[in-house]
Amino acid sequence: MSDKIYDYSKICDSIKKLDSKIRFAGVINERGKLVAGGMKEGIEPLESEKDDEMLFMELALRVRMRKEFDKQLGKVKFAMALREKALAMSFPINGDVLYVYSDPDVDFKELLTKIRALVK
Repeated sequence: MSDKIYDYSKICDSIKKLDSKIRFAGVINERGKLVAGGMKEGIEPLESEKDDEMLFMELALRVRMRKEFDKQLGKVKFAMALREKALAMSFPINGDVLYVYSDPDVDFKELLTKIRALVK
């Protein structure tokens, strides 16, 4: 994926349209800053803006830490966390991270397939 040029805003907009249960689609850079996308219009965030900043920095750090095992296990294709109130997925994309979260009862297998097709 690292040699391609992506229109991050277009990807995020397309992802938000995939399923009514998607709440957020954004791209986070290596420093944990949101560079494209965001909350779906009309959706109330589960966390505050300050919490978003911490979440994005933690995500960027986690992605960097996962790279430590690329040699032994291969590169990460995606990561997913199911929480009580949300399902979160992250996808490496050009050194940045595509971060998507939805309601926890979304059909994650179908959503994963559709998102991966968009960023290939």
